[in-house]
Amino acid sequence: MSSNVLTMYSGPRRVDGQGQAKVAGMVSFSDGSGPAPSAVYVERELPPGGTSAYLAARGGGARSFALWADDQRRERVATVVTLSAGGGVARFQVLGAHGEVIGTLMREKALRGRGLRTRWTVHQPGGSEAVGFKGRIVWWWMWWLLLPLMTVVLVVSVFDSVPGNEGGFARAPRRIRWRANGQVPLEFRSKGDKLHVHAPGVDWRLGAALIALLRSFNAGAWDSVKK
Repeated sequence: MSSNVLTMYSGPRRVDGQGQAKVAGMVSFSDGSGPAPSAVYVERELPPGGTSAYLAARGGGARSFALWADDQRRERVATVVTLSAGGGVARFQVLGAHGEVIGTLMREKALRGRGLRTRWTVHQPGGSEAVGFKGRIVWWWMWWLLLPLMTVVLVVSVFDSVPGNEGGFARAPRRIRWRANGQVPLEFRSKGDKLHVHAPGVDWRLGAALIALLRSFNAGAWDSVKK
């Protein structure tokens, strides 16, 4: 099955010739033959209270991102805003450059929403609702049964592992497969933290917003830095 693969990178802080900080977060697209660009740039959008206010709000599940066509913020392509957050359930809306609704995303934390696993729901106007659960039940059962051993492996692998893959197989299951009408339009694979967009009808801006959100809820979240 051919698909567009989205990968998010979070690089070091850089500045342009005028001393203005460039956008460090980037989402790349593997398939440049369609309407999607080769990459877009993502950064958190701070509220009036600045970084401290953002970090306080994100603790309750809120997020706010700006997606740019380039790393110098010359053209905004999309915005992610929080509609509601609390009790382990957060709803987000993805807006286009002119404020039009591209789609809605909802995250229901495990044991706080409607199941034992974290649930992600993706809805695009005029399309079917796609629902995905974090990890497979069988792998979660194995992970919990082997948790004492996993703890030891995790500690060892932090000091002896490939950079960017700390924890290895000791990490909890993270793969997500979304289903809608018997199809799998989206799939997040933990190996490489890549989002595979299998359905051609999925708006590339919605895909970029989704992987930015997914990576913000994982360990070492890109939007949790204090500066």
